[in-house]
Amino acid sequence: MNYRHAYHAGNFADVFKHIILTRIIEYLKRKEAAFRVLDTHAGAGIYDLASPETAKTGEWIAGIGRLCEVDPDTEIADLVGPYLEIIAQYRDGDLLTAYPGSPMVARQLLRKQDRLSVYELHPEDSKALGATFAGDYQVRVNHLDGWLVPGAHLPPKEKRGLVLIDPPFEETGEFARLASAFEKAHRRWPGGTVIGWYPLKHENQVGDFIGVMRNCGIEKLLRVEFWLAPAKSQAEFCGCGVIIKNPPFVLTNELNAILPFLCRTLGTGKAGFRIEWLAREAKHG
Repeated sequence: MNYRHAYHAGNFADVFKHIILTRIIEYLKRKEAAFRVLDTHAGAGIYDLASPETAKTGEWIAGIGRLCEVDPDTEIADLVGPYLEIIAQYRDGDLLTAYPGSPMVARQLLRKQDRLSVYELHPEDSKALGATFAGDYQVRVNHLDGWLVPGAHLPPKEKRGLVLIDPPFEETGEFARLASAFEKAHRRWPGGTVIGWYPLKHENQVGDFIGVMRNCGIEKLLRVEFWLAPAKSQAEFCGCGVIIKNPPFVLTNELNAILPFLCRTLGTGKAGFRIEWLAREAKHG
C-alpha cells in the first residue's frame, strides 16, 4: 500500500482513527488511576501540511480540512470536541499549518500521572519523535520494531491503558501480523484495550482477516469501519477500519452518533460505516 504517513496525514482515515483514539483515552480518564498508551507504529509525530509530501497528495484538505469547516450540533461537538481542541493548537488564524499524528494526539490528552510509549523503526521518523519529545518525562521514545510490542512489552506497569497498532501496510502479510499481534497482546494483557487499524483494500484479504479475528477466541472484539464510497477496484483506498479489543462500554453509542456525522461531513453521498461485534464477552454461570 505504501502508506508512508507524511503523504496521508490528516486524511479521512486519520480523522476516523484519531477520533476513536480520543474517545477511548477520554474514557480511561474517568478513573483517577494512571494508564499508559503504547503506540507501536508512531510515525514522525507532527506533519507539516505545507511539506512536499502532504502537498503532493493534499488528502488533508478533504479530511481534517473539511471537518474544521463545519459547526457540529451539541451532541457531536461534545464527542469530537477533545479531538478538535488538539487540532486547534496547530492553526495559525484560519489556516491549519500542521497535523498531529497519533503520538501527539495521545500526549495532549494525558494527565500528569499517565504515560506514553512510542515505537518507530524508521530512522528519520524515530529521530523526529525523539526531538519532539525531548525532555518530556511522560513519554518514552523507542527506536524499535513496533511488532515486538504485543509479545514483549506488555502489560505496562500501570496495568491500565491501550495499545494502538497502526501499521503502514507496506508489506505483504500485514493482516496476518495484525491478527497475531492481537493474540499475543491478549495472552499477555487480557484486560488491556487494543486498537488495530487496517485499510479496506483487497476485499478477500480483509474478509480472511475478519474471519480469523471472529474465530480467534478473544472475547469483546468490536469491528468498526468507515468508507467514503464503495471501492471501484481491489486496489482503491477509500475506507478503513479498526478492530478494538475491550472497547469502553459507551463506545458503540458514541460511534453511532459520530460516524453518521463523518459520513455527512467527509463523504460525497456514498459514504457509509459498519459497527459490528465480532465477539462479545461470554456469560458465565
